[in-house]
Amino acid sequence: MRISTRKDAKVENPDLLYPELSYEIVGAIFEIWKKFGSAFKESIYQKALEEEFKFRNIDFASQKQIPIFYNNKKVGVYVPDFVIDDKILLEIKHLPVLTFKEKKQIWYYLKGTDYRLLLLVNFGGSKLEIVRRVYDKARSK
Repeated sequence: MRISTRKDAKVENPDLLYPELSYEIVGAIFEIWKKFGSAFKESIYQKALEEEFKFRNIDFASQKQIPIFYNNKKVGVYVPDFVIDDKILLEIKHLPVLTFKEKKQIWYYLKGTDYRLLLLVNFGGSKLEIVRRVYDKARSK
């Protein structure tokens, strides 16, 4: 994978889903991490990301309700932290470390929606954690 400068951000990898948008989202996440580290609670990161997405002109919806269907009947609602450009789900956490529980939960989010890509971000550890999951792989598990 080759990444050019931020000004003309471009990711060249034919296997990567939504490469340019993913690059911009991760750039916004790292900008927040550089300024805040792991010092704040999840809601602060949520608001900071909203501001950073606006600054970068990234189209997003915060706390959008997504219906979950079973046999064409609505059985629940999933409310991700962000839906970016109606393509990518973004979940943020503030935990000492991401566990199997959080990673397993995002598989269910992908299986229960029409979205193909989810980014799980943990601001709570000593290092920033970003987990990327693609729908096609989630479906086969």
